[in-house]
Amino acid sequence: MPNANRNRGNFVKTGKILKSFTAKDGRDIILRTPKWEDLDGLMEFINSLVEDGANIDCNQKVTREQEADWLGRKLADLEKGTEFSLVAEVDGKVVGNSEITKRGGYSRHVGGLGIAIKSGYRDIGIGTEMLRTLISQTKMMGLEMLVLRVFSTNKRAIHVYEKVGFEETGRIPGMIYKNGKIIDEIIMVKKIAR
Repeated sequence: MPNANRNRGNFVKTGKILKSFTAKDGRDIILRTPKWEDLDGLMEFINSLVEDGANIDCNQKVTREQEADWLGRKLADLEKGTEFSLVAEVDGKVVGNSEITKRGGYSRHVGGLGIAIKSGYRDIGIGTEMLRTLISQTKMMGLEMLVLRVFSTNKRAIHVYEKVGFEETGRIPGMIYKNGKIIDEIIMVKKIAR
């Protein structure tokens, strides 16, 4: 049974670099926790995903005030240990964002995972390295399972999730209505070895 007190005292600093690597295209990538100074970069990041029609739940651009509220909550949750957030940076620019959010109550051993990579930075290994880095944080958070949801049409993401050990466990038919099309949502799970 998971220990409810496992994450006490596991403060993670904002802006902490967890990994640096060279992507398949030769660009240098830094994976780190977010920091307040990322506000404008994160706003530009999410708004670029909305413009591109990316396979994410957000479908409207955000204002700086909305992004500031969101980032403030993320940084507070990072400090409390209820969430672990990670950004990918290239040449000082945020090109990827991801997180694990710890659930509560009887599901406190489960984390919900989310990840998005900016257009122009996909298929070069950033998503895979972000996922591996997130997964490495699960024990610190007291997690035994990760759950994510993905559009059934997002074959690229599904392939990456499977590569790091996620398996499809369910499907919600017609959960998404995008660009005049009905799309299934796939639920994927990865059990974490103790």
